[in-house]
Amino acid sequence: MNANLIKVGFFLAYRQIKRANIWTTLLIVVVMTLTFLNLVVVNGVLVGLIESSLQAFRERGVGDLIITKLNQKNQIERSQEILTVLQNAPQVRLIATRYVGSGNINVDYRKKLRSDERPNKIGATIVGIDPDVELSMNNLSKYLKEGRYLTSYDTDGILVGANLIYKYTPIENASFQTLKNVGVGTKVKVSIGQNSKEVTIVGIIKTKTDQNDSRVFMLDSEAKKLIGRPDANFDEISVKTYPQYGDKGVDDVKQTLLNNSFDDNAKIQTWADAQPKFLKDISATFALLGNMIGSIGLAVASITIFIVIFVNAITRRKFIGILKGIGIAPKAIEISYVFQSIFYAMTGVAIGFLILYGFLVPFIDAHPINFPFSDGILYAPVPGTIVRAIILVITTIIAGYIPARMIVKKNTLDSILGR
Repeated sequence: MNANLIKVGFFLAYRQIKRANIWTTLLIVVVMTLTFLNLVVVNGVLVGLIESSLQAFRERGVGDLIITKLNQKNQIERSQEILTVLQNAPQVRLIATRYVGSGNINVDYRKKLRSDERPNKIGATIVGIDPDVELSMNNLSKYLKEGRYLTSYDTDGILVGANLIYKYTPIENASFQTLKNVGVGTKVKVSIGQNSKEVTIVGIIKTKTDQNDSRVFMLDSEAKKLIGRPDANFDEISVKTYPQYGDKGVDDVKQTLLNNSFDDNAKIQTWADAQPKFLKDISATFALLGNMIGSIGLAVASITIFIVIFVNAITRRKFIGILKGIGIAPKAIEISYVFQSIFYAMTGVAIGFLILYGFLVPFIDAHPINFPFSDGILYAPVPGTIVRAIILVITTIIAGYIPARMIVKKNTLDSILGR
């Protein structure tokens, strides 16, 4: 394209914007800003709802790498050898070993129930932990709803997930039971197989992850006795790596374990491998919904720009005819309206970026949206935001060019005479 056409088009656009009504210009810029935020924020909140669940799943649940017993096994065989390899891996920062058993919690163990009474009793996963290690691993004490965190002296204490308490999860049906009328200080009987123990609930946690909220935690030494574990093997090993290694570091640790043939003795999964499929499906669905809603906003913005440019060109039809009459190339006039569209779009996007990353993202990170099953964040990675900004600018350019082209194509004399 001729450089002179661009220069003339830019000059005409500059004069037009400079002489335009300030309130009209502000209105258009506000529309573009809101459209940009609609494109990014709606999608970001919907995806962030699931993204925060995935983050919680990793940070408070399985860790970066989770090693569990094989389906046909009762424990992780060669546990001590696995620990040795993990302790020597430079990427590994923390290791938490756990004993895990299926048992039940009985509140009415002291009462004699009538034949028609249903006992206040539930099945639960009992997990034996080292409280100090788990505190470093996933900071469970931060998510206490009642009571306090376990200590290494709580041989008769348990920490109960909120999903098992009717007060916090008021759901009851044949397949899902919760404990009623219990709280901190309530004595219950924990049983695994033929072994049982009377314990006291010292705390109730709600981390918004099933890995914790549907479990009962007790000291590993006590859980080992209940399970009847005579050897030094574990049921679950959670690993966290140093952040600087990223996901590649996690993959490298997994590969090291596989190279030692430990996959014959345990199930070895990265946090991504262990993600529930339904979370992945919901994330994709919400992303689609966000894009659909954002597309509607994009269409509204395009129509707005089309109308503004069209009305502007109609009211300046005589002026456009005079410009053509004195020798200004029609293409230069069209380019001037393209530049106006670019100005509106880029200004709106720039303001949108400032609002998004200067206020919305840090504010929501500091004050997550409190959904029942996750702490919602605004998921707005910069590359994806830039793509949406480019789409908005291109759409705006097209919406501005079409009406300008329609008016400029009219006969010069008819334009001057207003016919």
